[in-house]
Amino acid sequence: MALNYVFIGFFGIAFLMALYKYFIEGVDIFSLLVQRTFYDAELGAEICLGFIGVFTLWMGIMKIGERGGAIRILSKIVAPFFNRIFPELPKNHPVFGSMIMNFSANMLGLDNAATPMGLKAIKELQELNPNKERASNAQIMFLVLNTSGLTLIPISILALRFKKLSDNAEAFEGIPLLSNSTDVFVPILITTFFSSLVGIITVSL
Repeated sequence: MALNYVFIGFFGIAFLMALYKYFIEGVDIFSLLVQRTFYDAELGAEICLGFIGVFTLWMGIMKIGERGGAIRILSKIVAPFFNRIFPELPKNHPVFGSMIMNFSANMLGLDNAATPMGLKAIKELQELNPNKERASNAQIMFLVLNTSGLTLIPISILALRFKKLSDNAEAFEGIPLLSNSTDVFVPILITTFFSSLVGIITVSL
């Protein structure tokens, strides 16, 4: 796969830069790399632990909505819009439910939670794809909407800000991280609107 070569290229470039730092600039780069690797691994684990509560809450709410029929109701509400951007899909097909779940998670900023739902939607779209060797228009549109950054409530960003505040309360004393909501929500809404609009227009052309 092409992605394998991309990652091999990343590792190759990093290794060459490390050799340059070691032999030309005399920096003990390899010990620094080892230290940084362990530090980043620890930091990643701490960030993931901080997300557990937030993700559990919202994924639980979404699961309740799914079992309570809210997803079916939401599918009917957005059906006219979906029928226009996915004209080749049969009306009221179950794949719309999977896409709704995926978009809902993305709009809440739960990117990791949206991934399995997105994979399920792509699998169902592949079953409707007449040409199994090429991506269908519906699959391309779905992928573009996902990568355009559909977000209304950036829960992940808010969770990170809360964690930063709790870890460094003295450093942020007197700085209200969430008192001015415009510094979070307005940029997110503007970015979501324009990126999604450009994506839809580009694929439609």
